[in-house]
Amino acid sequence: MSPRQAQQDSDPKTDQEPASFEAAFSRLEDAVRKLETGPLSLDNSIRLFEEGMGLAKRCNELLSATELKMTRLQSAFAEQMRFVPEEFDDEPDDFDE
Repeated sequence: MSPRQAQQDSDPKTDQEPASFEAAFSRLEDAVRKLETGPLSLDNSIRLFEEGMGLAKRCNELLSATELKMTRLQSAFAEQMRFVPEEFDDEPDDFDE
């Protein structure tokens, strides 16, 4: 493997975990593309595979957190919509006149 290819295979971005789903997913796509198209050494292939698995896990964590947040928001909204103050329960409707 040439020094240039070794330099291309190593990516300094992999040292930190991406904060957003979009960033993690983009890096995951890059890793998959490199694995599918590039002639890589076994070590670099394993490194990219490990990175991809970590990124897939991160994407799953971010999606799960988002799903939980949406579920909580929906529950809170549904609870608000069911709220009827007791003072309004006993008043006759003026709409039927």
